[in-house]
Amino acid sequence: MKPFSISIVLFLLMLSCKQGPKTSDGDPEPVAQVSTTSPEEGKKLMESKCYLCHNPSVPENGQRIGPPMVAVKAHYLDAYKDKEAFVKAVMGFVNAPSEDNTQMRGAVRRFGLMPAQQFPEEEIRKIAEYMFDYQIEEPDWFKEHWMERRGDSLYNKGKKPSKSSSEQGPKELGMKYALETKKLLGQNLMGTIQNQGVEEAVLFCNERAYPLTDSMSTNFNARIKRVSDKPRNPNNRANAVELTHIETFKNKVAAGESVEPILKEENGEVYFYYPIVTNTMCLNCHGKPETNIAPEVLSHLSRLYPDDEAIGYGPDEVRGIWSIVFDASNSGK
Repeated sequence: MKPFSISIVLFLLMLSCKQGPKTSDGDPEPVAQVSTTSPEEGKKLMESKCYLCHNPSVPENGQRIGPPMVAVKAHYLDAYKDKEAFVKAVMGFVNAPSEDNTQMRGAVRRFGLMPAQQFPEEEIRKIAEYMFDYQIEEPDWFKEHWMERRGDSLYNKGKKPSKSSSEQGPKELGMKYALETKKLLGQNLMGTIQNQGVEEAVLFCNERAYPLTDSMSTNFNARIKRVSDKPRNPNNRANAVELTHIETFKNKVAAGESVEPILKEENGEVYFYYPIVTNTMCLNCHGKPETNIAPEVLSHLSRLYPDDEAIGYGPDEVRGIWSIVFDASNSGK
């Protein structure tokens, strides 16, 4: 094994040690360090405050809007082996996010800079202490992803460089347009939820979602829409072709099958379709009334959207699709 590969393996072993052993029922046991935070309190705070953007259960397929918490831990643990230094660095970034003080420049490039948070400082400390001392849920793909991003030759051997924009085909371009628009909307929506609450997020969607989507259409020289068979805004109702694709995606997602975009080229234009799938965050506005949607949020929705159909969803359900049209000559087929 090459020296660099050995260092990667040692880091992952260290990460596992820092996470602490598991008991027979799966709950983490504390490591030797004495923490001022109980595992129950730290875990609850992390899940309630951080999982809106950093949920480890969201697949690594473009649906997420931030890295999972275990990735945050790995990057900061790589730079800060001492607990107090680790906690101080995490708190420093959360209190004043900037590209200068992040340990995750790649995540900032992909997802954008995290909005400044209004969490009490003691809560941030408890979350950071929990991250350092206890095991954090880890997606199946994370270890390989970490090794690959660190440059392990076993994973990089024989891989082709990523395509330039001029070499991207219609599938890659459609995904780029959808995910970049999703990222812009997600960052603005999450910033509103975290700083002002779900009620204000309803107003954001009502007033800002369309202008932001239109700005991305102009930026990419494409027609970008989000449509549904159960729209909140009547202007987002799917047409007959889109309804057929929504049904196709629903069947695939319900069956647990892998999902690929649907593309059709006609008269020099590419028609691109890709599903919008719910996660737990979505249920704050699209879940079941009173069970998921708070009464005050439901009141806002009823006032702004008297004919609202976009409720009653559970997690991992197709709520609609991206419907994007662009010039076929944009792609380098």
